Amino acid sequence: MKPHPAQQFTVGPSIMKGTPLKEIMNGQLVKLIGVSLSDVTPGFDTSTFQKRAKCNLNKLELKERALNIAHAMAEQLPEDFDELAPLLIKSLGPRLQATEQNGLAPFFYFPHSQLIAEYGADHLESGLKVCYELTQRFTAEFCIRPFLIAHRDKSLKQLKRWTKDANPHVRRLVSEGTRPRLPWAMRLRDFQDDPGYTLPLLECLKDDSELYVRRSVANHLADIAKDHPEVAYEVCHKWLSEIEALQKPEQVKNRRWVLRHAVRLPAKKEVPAALAIRKAAADRKT
Repeated sequence: MKPHPAQQFTVGPSIMKGTPLKEIMNGQLVKLIGVSLSDVTPGFDTSTFQKRAKCNLNKLELKERALNIAHAMAEQLPEDFDELAPLLIKSLGPRLQATEQNGLAPFFYFPHSQLIAEYGADHLESGLKVCYELTQRFTAEFCIRPFLIAHRDKSLKQLKRWTKDANPHVRRLVSEGTRPRLPWAMRLRDFQDDPGYTLPLLECLKDDSELYVRRSVANHLADIAKDHPEVAYEVCHKWLSEIEALQKPEQVKNRRWVLRHAVRLPAKKEVPAALAIRKAAADRKT
């Protein structure tokens, strides 16, 4: 069977010195995305798509390149996002089999992420479905944020269900996609103002079996500590107090790591409360 176009995207495991990340949004990427979409979309004009997607590409930065390609994708797909979403899902390649060492190849789907964020926010059900599929191949931490803003409570309800999903990429999306201060992403002001929206999600994921997910939980708690240190430290103390009830040594070790990682930045600044938490997490017996 012929490899999916995403599998034909030749890019190194990491950015080469002196080569900006934006360079992976190039003509090869455009051509392969066009092929993937033409395979599932009747009447898709790959020539027109490539011409539109590559227009002024060299003058744009990474995000703008991805958005330019996304606009070209949208021009060749149904105007109704509820009709577009199933085609986009159908065009996707195989899911990631690992949570680490995936290199830069998943950036094949960065334009897909931009397309969802730009055109999907008014279509919650189909939008979350495509986010669910995308995050298992790249990440949906950026494109899910417009849904969290436009449909906060309904989106959070779905994310709560995803905390129990079998796929670690989906579980990580729950924590990473709701981070109030996620780098590269729009701020989630409601969550930044009130950590109570996302703390129940972190509670579900704090002892996740995957480091990939636990690292996101720790980073999310670190985000909270920047705006509400007293809340973050209170959560840390609560999680510390629960350690003795954990049955497995591995769970104890993992919980201690999450706590130390969550307060690492204020600890470096020698904030007493953070130093105390790191010491308590390190000193607890397993």
